[in-house]
Amino acid sequence: MTHPRGSASKTAALSAALSGAVDLSALKARAEAPQKQPPAPPRPADGAAPAAGGAVIDVTEATFQTEVVERSLQQLVVVDLWAEWCGPCKQLSPVLERLAAESGGAWVLAKVDVDANPRIAQLFGAQSIPTVIAIGGGQPVDAFSGALPEPEIRKWLGSLLDALRDRLPGIKAAEENGGGVEVPEDPRFTEAEEAFERGDFAAAQAAYERILDVEPANEEAKTALAQVKFTARAEAAGPDAIAKADADPADLDAQLAAADLEVAGQQPEAGFARLIAAVRRTAGDERNKVREHLVALFELFDSADERVMKARRDLASALY
Repeated sequence: MTHPRGSASKTAALSAALSGAVDLSALKARAEAPQKQPPAPPRPADGAAPAAGGAVIDVTEATFQTEVVERSLQQLVVVDLWAEWCGPCKQLSPVLERLAAESGGAWVLAKVDVDANPRIAQLFGAQSIPTVIAIGGGQPVDAFSGALPEPEIRKWLGSLLDALRDRLPGIKAAEENGGGVEVPEDPRFTEAEEAFERGDFAAAQAAYERILDVEPANEEAKTALAQVKFTARAEAAGPDAIAKADADPADLDAQLAAADLEVAGQQPEAGFARLIAAVRRTAGDERNKVREHLVALFELFDSADERVMKARRDLASALY
């Protein structure tokens, strides 16, 4: 199980097409053909961070191989697919440009006008703009579409830099010189976490629910809310909840409270088995009540947890 902040939100939706199947050298032949294009800006020495003025570069089909693919062997390159007519692009691009300048060379923003360079957009299979693709080691590593809020972009960049630090020498070089991406604390989560820490579960629940009212898809808030609700139930169960449930198997509320207490006491198998047995004994609304409670307990764990996987199989057997 996790602390309410233990599950990082997934703000970057990575297309399956970007999972290594994209051949970024597809534009190489085009790039090598004679073109009337401006010369590429000077490349930094291997492992060195680029100058501040090179934090944002305009990339064309002719310069893509050099400025994106080859550069990404040394440092993170973030490709911004945009167009002049795109309203959300005008909101997102300035944020990306400012963050690139602040990074001290930890990463470079490569801006691509899709109207002038349609083959690049086709290469990535971009269905809409703005689309932002992170390139590291010559391949796409993550992506998102739409104009995300700045805190989410900072978090996305921070996780990428952490993941690629040992692979791309330019990231380490920039960080040694004071560059990088600092991820600010979200005051909404801070409020909820502080309430949770002091045991005010009602306030913590309300704080997470306010986040979800604005961002229904925020997985971090969903996970944290489930944890808060569970902790509140487990603490309210009382130390004799298990004894009460064992004494009266027909008391469903006692079974639910006992299962919560067992899971909180690091005995999830016992809690799961208790509720699966209750599912076998019940029908209709009562059975559905127990099933929903058990599924909510499953969600407190990693879906790949062997204990959860076994309990899910046992639940299916009890239901069908």
